[in-house]
Amino acid sequence: MLAAPINPADINMIQGTYAILAPLPAMAGNEGVGRVLEVGPGVTALRPGDWVIPADAGLGTWRTQAVFPEASLLQVPSDIPLLCAATLSVNPCTAYRMLADFESLAPGDSVIQNAANSGVGQAVIQIAKATGIRTINVVRDRPDLPKLVERLKALGADHVITEDMLRKPEMKEIFKSIPKPRLALNCVGGKSTTEMLRHLQPKGTMVTYGGMAKQPVTVPVSAFIFRDVRLRGFWMTQWKKDHAHDKESLSSMMDTLCQLVQRGQLGAPACTTVPLEDFKEALVASTQPFTSSKQVLLL
Repeated sequence: MLAAPINPADINMIQGTYAILAPLPAMAGNEGVGRVLEVGPGVTALRPGDWVIPADAGLGTWRTQAVFPEASLLQVPSDIPLLCAATLSVNPCTAYRMLADFESLAPGDSVIQNAANSGVGQAVIQIAKATGIRTINVVRDRPDLPKLVERLKALGADHVITEDMLRKPEMKEIFKSIPKPRLALNCVGGKSTTEMLRHLQPKGTMVTYGGMAKQPVTVPVSAFIFRDVRLRGFWMTQWKKDHAHDKESLSSMMDTLCQLVQRGQLGAPACTTVPLEDFKEALVASTQPFTSSKQVLLL
């Protein structure tokens, strides 16, 4: 193993609160990149020196070496940046699928999302930018807000606003230059989601893929009756299970994402690299509020 990030789902699995739990004793870590050292006689698609990432969750990536079945790994180009490869199989895949699978978006259309500074949020901004889709990005107010706004705009964000702005008249100014979104991406829940939903087009879709506020999604009855909005959920692990026999869908997505990386249109999220022996400090840092940098263990 070369590098493996610490994601919220990893923490939830350790806490025993995630939807899938590995049989104990277990190795933590659902994402990362490794280099093949040796292959057995039955291996046909991988060779020593290849870079590989997990094909699915639960592989246990927070370790220095491991022996895996060939089917549990996906090859990625070894010429992409290490941190891009280490963070490729969860957040960018989630962003790609949500942008592609729920609404038929065309260049010039817009998307609104909360938790825009998260790993998924940063990937949404970059993938949308590469495909001509505008993004309205909602973040929590914080002491270093101007710096965060600057960083997200450098990634390609069209608009960056705070949750408080969702109810203010300034929103009308935004929609003078871009259409109202047909797709909303929710990683927070609670009030943030209710306010974001107000700006969705009639018959638009809100996709929930996280619940950082630990509060339910509350939707006014009028949004269903008079605007016919659709509420959906997404979990990358379930998508992979549903497409287990459709290797083409998975390989096509990974090829597209790797090409975006190679063209400089998709980078790794903001990362802090930490040697494996300092994993305790990395775990503490990854659970702090207003975290904008993903902790990545160097193995």
